[in-house]
Amino acid sequence: MSILNVAVIGAGTMGNGIAHVFAQSGFNVTLIDVKAEFLSRAVETIKSNLARQVKKGTLSQEDADATVGRITPATDLAVAVKPVDFVIEAATENLDLKRQIFQTIDANAREGVIIATNTSSISITKIAAMTNRSERVIGMHFFNPVPVMKLVEIIRGIKTTDEVYAVVKELSEKLGKTPVEVNDYPGFVSNRVLMPMINEAIYCVMEGVAKPEDIDTVMKLGMAHPMGPLALADFIGLDVCLAIMEVLYDGLADSKYRPCPLLKKMVAAGMLGKKTGEGFYKY
Repeated sequence: MSILNVAVIGAGTMGNGIAHVFAQSGFNVTLIDVKAEFLSRAVETIKSNLARQVKKGTLSQEDADATVGRITPATDLAVAVKPVDFVIEAATENLDLKRQIFQTIDANAREGVIIATNTSSISITKIAAMTNRSERVIGMHFFNPVPVMKLVEIIRGIKTTDEVYAVVKELSEKLGKTPVEVNDYPGFVSNRVLMPMINEAIYCVMEGVAKPEDIDTVMKLGMAHPMGPLALADFIGLDVCLAIMEVLYDGLADSKYRPCPLLKKMVAAGMLGKKTGEGFYKY
């Protein structure tokens, strides 16, 4: 398949990062969200991140300007996906919202177009079943911050074809990423390993084993992690951590994935981490 024009759905943290790397790699990108103000904010974020690359000397100003020039904002999903060669959805982790998005894509995108999702935990098979082209739906899970992080988890749904996997693997490599093939199980690999560690660190806080900064210091200095699990949880968002733990708990029915009561309490209190100014740390 020849992929030149890409649609990225969702202009939040992940969506604008994905649009950034596609545009910087030479693809024409239509960035889609429901409000023009979300799109304006996303484009400004991309410009700021590109300016940082120019300042570091890893990108020329000419290439930065060309990258921005390849991004077209759009608010009408049905119209915007009609001409593209590839679609990737990076909207909020909400199954009902994804159902609306995927059914709209399915009704409007050309036949043969691959539809990817950046979901970090929802079943690819379940999302694919919302369409009439399950064999052409695949997971393409990027990591935050997208322009920096090299990994992409490529998750095959039960009907995803070998051809579709091969195209997305090659596409990931064109973006300068390292693709890893993963089968469709709750949490995939990244969150199935990471989130229970974060959850256990939260249990350590709840049970008074140690203070958050001391737990993080143990993991940074003792395990050589670049960031402690509680600081990382704040960075990800405690609401996102809770949602992923619930997917693991519901999907695998194993008590070891039970979300920590303190995590649930903090989310209920609106203490979601960095984005609200308070989580395990104050920002």
